[in-house]
Amino acid sequence: MIKEMQEFTPDWISPPSDTITDILEERDWTQVEFAKRMGMSKKQTNLMLNAKAPITYDTALKLESVIGSTAKFWLNREAQYRESLARKEELKKLNDWNDWVHKFPVRDLMNKGFLQNKRIDSKNKPYIVKELLRLFKVASPKEWESRYGNMQVAFRRTKEEQSDIGAITSWIRLGEISAEQRDGPKYDRNKFVRSLDAIRKLTKLSPKEFEPELQKLCCDSGVVLVFIPSIKNAHVSGVARWLNPHKPLIQLSSYGKYNDRFWFTFFHEAAHILLHNKNNVFLDEFDHSRLYSQEEIEADKWASDHLIPEKYTPEFLALTNRVAVLAFAKKLDIHPGIVVGRLQHEGIIDYSWMVDLKEKFDSSPYF
Repeated sequence: MIKEMQEFTPDWISPPSDTITDILEERDWTQVEFAKRMGMSKKQTNLMLNAKAPITYDTALKLESVIGSTAKFWLNREAQYRESLARKEELKKLNDWNDWVHKFPVRDLMNKGFLQNKRIDSKNKPYIVKELLRLFKVASPKEWESRYGNMQVAFRRTKEEQSDIGAITSWIRLGEISAEQRDGPKYDRNKFVRSLDAIRKLTKLSPKEFEPELQKLCCDSGVVLVFIPSIKNAHVSGVARWLNPHKPLIQLSSYGKYNDRFWFTFFHEAAHILLHNKNNVFLDEFDHSRLYSQEEIEADKWASDHLIPEKYTPEFLALTNRVAVLAFAKKLDIHPGIVVGRLQHEGIIDYSWMVDLKEKFDSSPYF
């Protein structure tokens, strides 16, 4: 997930002028004599020896002739010194940004391997801040706020409590990272519509059987599908969004993943891709307390109708027992758990009935 991070430069920082000064003392050269040998003015020499002027390529070549070693050595010495100064200044800034750490589910990200596992204390917070900046690929919390903090204006939510922006954007970012590692063709709407018919038939299979084919069918249609483990306080089971005008993303978590919820969530996100504004980020959770915008109503209906077509509604409403459910699912060529979940969701049967017909995906390596 992550690579070991180099610690910052210690407080002591030695400029290349320290090495030059030591050599001048060994040779008993004055600054005046050294300036003459270098062909530099007294002022230029003084600035360089006080580390107030950087060693240039021209100066490095002169030092090679006058002091010794190589121009590359002097340039590297200069570069290391300037980097050390920059890192020392950066450490000060990171310390100033320590409170930013508390915006994110840091411990959960550590446990999942996306951040290094360490104590969250004042000593380590600057390094945790640095890791978070690397995770989000931004230079400072200000850039994070501009890129991710303001993303919430594009959120279309199904639950009021989806307000932990740090947790939600962490989960979203992990999806982006996974998507960045995948290549595929541009989005083809017609091909995606056709693929959804084939995907519907996969509902009868186990995750081990359907996941590779599901990934392939989406990829061939130009849709990126990623499975990202749920993150504490994100409360999101699925996201539909466009990474760019030609690349839609469906991102699913393990949050409450029985097979009926999984498949409804997948087709719900697919509906957002097919039907709705590319500039929106649709955050979805499937439970009893949904906020019903027009877009969510449309996505719900599209997903419901795709799994159990509207023409079968009279037969569906007449289902009263296990045998009838199994026969109905076989007729529609879908998993019986999907039928049970729909019956439960619409209040036709109690949530405790026929639960054994639904499958939980805890064992799936993708979740």
